[in-house]
Amino acid sequence: MFFTYLRRELAGRRRQTAIIATGMALAIALVIIVTSISAGVKNAQAKVLESVYGVGTDITVTQTPTAPTTANGGRQQFQFGSGEGQTTDGTTTVSRSRLTSGPGTATFDATELATVSGVKNVSAAAATLSLRNVTFSGQLPQRRQSGTDTGATGGQTAPTDGTQAPQGGPDGAGGSAFDVNSFTVLGLDPAADAIGPLSAVTLADGRSLAKSDDGKAVAVLDADYATSASLAVGGTIDIGGTTFTIVGTVASNTADSASASNVYIPLDMAQSLSGETGKVSTVYVKAASSTDIDQVQADIQKAVPNSTVSTQADLASSVSGSLATASSLVAGLGLWLSIAVLAAAFLIAILFTISGVTRRTREFGTLKAIGWSNRRVVGQVAGESVVQGLIGGVLGIVIGIVGVVIINVIQPTLTGGASQSSFAGGRGGAGGTGAAAGTGSTGESTRGTGGGFSGRGFGEAARAAAATTNVVLNAPVTLSILVIAVALAVLGGLLAGAFGGWRAARLRPAEALRSVA
Repeated sequence: MFFTYLRRELAGRRRQTAIIATGMALAIALVIIVTSISAGVKNAQAKVLESVYGVGTDITVTQTPTAPTTANGGRQQFQFGSGEGQTTDGTTTVSRSRLTSGPGTATFDATELATVSGVKNVSAAAATLSLRNVTFSGQLPQRRQSGTDTGATGGQTAPTDGTQAPQGGPDGAGGSAFDVNSFTVLGLDPAADAIGPLSAVTLADGRSLAKSDDGKAVAVLDADYATSASLAVGGTIDIGGTTFTIVGTVASNTADSASASNVYIPLDMAQSLSGETGKVSTVYVKAASSTDIDQVQADIQKAVPNSTVSTQADLASSVSGSLATASSLVAGLGLWLSIAVLAAAFLIAILFTISGVTRRTREFGTLKAIGWSNRRVVGQVAGESVVQGLIGGVLGIVIGIVGVVIINVIQPTLTGGASQSSFAGGRGGAGGTGAAAGTGSTGESTRGTGGGFSGRGFGEAARAAAATTNVVLNAPVTLSILVIAVALAVLGGLLAGAFGGWRAARLRPAEALRSVA
């Protein structure tokens, strides 16, 4: 009886059913599209972050940098003695490399790795030391005073009585020229390749670091950096004044992105050459399950109270570019637009249902007069509304999936970047200029000419340099999204049926029949 009456009523009120189902369908389709895009943006953020700290890393542990306490404010300095360098034809050639943690990077005791590893539900943990290698090399004129060679100096003064102008130099007239080249270096445990930055790369040439490489001067280079610096497997690279053999090159798993560092070396070598013995800068943590991340984060914060414990969700806020804009739009405009459209669809369904009940006053009065209870009347109206909502839900799912497929076919490309520490430009000294070249993931260098001085690479200032990544937005349609759509359709039908049923239940048979008499 219920289904027979239901089918007859829906067939007899096709216009009302079509309007309610259409409104519900559009609202649910919008929810599906916005939810799918939101999931796609989160996946894109994860890809950008993976290019920085590795696949499978759920949590990172670092320490907030503190203000330098040294007399020079933590700036890098290169000291040259009067007899250093090689002098030929009045020109002294000098070169010096330094490997330091650099500004913006804080180190802490490596024993904290064991503390973090001991936290409940930590399945893996690995520590790294983030460094920057800066090399100063150049040619300086030889100064003579009263016919006596005073050796190479780092400064020049104007000739006075009894002195001679500087001799030699690259231009033959007492000028000077130098380069300041820098690149990032990451020290890591060769045995811990299942988590951390090296887990986010693929081997391009040669081999990766092995456990047997502890204590050895071997290095793996980012493939893009190796190309730009004209380096290859089997060659050598100077790091902190020590010659390293290049055993392999790696490339990021994510297209159009750089790996986390220009050069990778064994952790013990990085600690020794930088003077950071027993120190690390980051601990990468993998939780046993995604449901354990919050618990692991809280427990690590308690175990290492002076640290900054960040999850992928925390780090997602640091992603910049059009990816960040898309995330803001989805989280803000998309969410509120979906809520507004859903509210409008529910309101339309409620109003049309109440209107339909009002037009059916005589019908419901007759049914109640022949013995229908209020419960049965409410159930009949609610059943009709739920079916109308489900029809709208099915149409909404179809429209939503079509919309998601169109987005995936178009393949919109977003640009994202995760902040990394790098040196900012230089400043030209009197009589010279500083020009930057080779910035970004391919290293940095500065050249000064004509007796000028450039401070790039000396730690004057740090900037947030984004290693940009182009990510194709892929909006997934998951079972959970479809379940949400069906739940919304049922909810809309129940709300409309509840209001309509309440209106029908208030009708008294005598008054209902009298109203149409």
